[in-house]
Amino acid sequence: MSNNHNVDIWIAGAFAAFTVDLIVYPLDTIKTRLQSPDYKRLYTSGANNAVSRSMFRGVYQGVGSVIIATLPSSGAFFQSYEGVKSILEKANPQRNGAGLVPQPLIHAAASGTAELVSCAILTPAEVIKQNAQMVDNSNANRPRVNATMVTLKRFQSNPLALWRGYTALAGRNLPFTAMQFPMFERIRQNIRTYRDDRGIRTNTLLENGVITAVSAGTGGSIAAVITTPIDVVKTRVMLAAAQSAADDQKPVADTAKHAKGAIVDATGNAMQSTKASLADAVKSITKSPSQESSMNIARAIYRDNGVKGL
Repeated sequence: MSNNHNVDIWIAGAFAAFTVDLIVYPLDTIKTRLQSPDYKRLYTSGANNAVSRSMFRGVYQGVGSVIIATLPSSGAFFQSYEGVKSILEKANPQRNGAGLVPQPLIHAAASGTAELVSCAILTPAEVIKQNAQMVDNSNANRPRVNATMVTLKRFQSNPLALWRGYTALAGRNLPFTAMQFPMFERIRQNIRTYRDDRGIRTNTLLENGVITAVSAGTGGSIAAVITTPIDVVKTRVMLAAAQSAADDQKPVADTAKHAKGAIVDATGNAMQSTKASLADAVKSITKSPSQESSMNIARAIYRDNGVKGL
């Protein structure tokens, strides 16, 4: 992809990620529910904690936010990855015909940089998606609700709180991509070399597609297994973000409600000064979406469920 135009890389990366997201989204929903602290309460029943049918209902809840965010975030990722990789390869000093910096380190640095860019775009959609996946629409006695809209309402007073999960998402994605892409590049190169040496390389679209799929699937699977504990903690942090955003509004609402002479809007609701509101909103981005640190959350999961919980 390094020789392609920027627009080609952007379109190819966005289309690939968009297609994959749609295919695996039901599995992602089930994964979120399994990793949720409310898993047993919402998705198991009976004395033996058998998985209930509600686990497999509404598996496409929240997919709209992913569709909107995947195109720009994935395009930005592959654009940044190819750009940084090209710059680092050109700047890599040569010694005895080989680069001084090993190629896997260049791939890891390029993918890590690209991930930081992508996460900034993807974080709000990821927070909305995971909270929407947990909306309970399984009760036939209640009318179904739009899970995405229900989640968005929890952030309507402080939309910037949607970015509180950035650190958690980057903390999961950085080690994942730093392992996946060097393995992907090396496996793909080894398969091509193997077939070239034996004269069986055809260079057809089908062959290139299979080689890429096998390489990406192998590298991604290994990286996913290693980073699953981080992913579990990330899910807990993002599910806590919605509740935290709602709780942030309570002190403000209570203070304004009881304040004498408070300024009210046309509907009679108390108003904060624009300057104060903006300052508080900006500060909330850096605030942890949970009262506990990620390490404490991991310790709690291990204490309650052991290694299997992670």
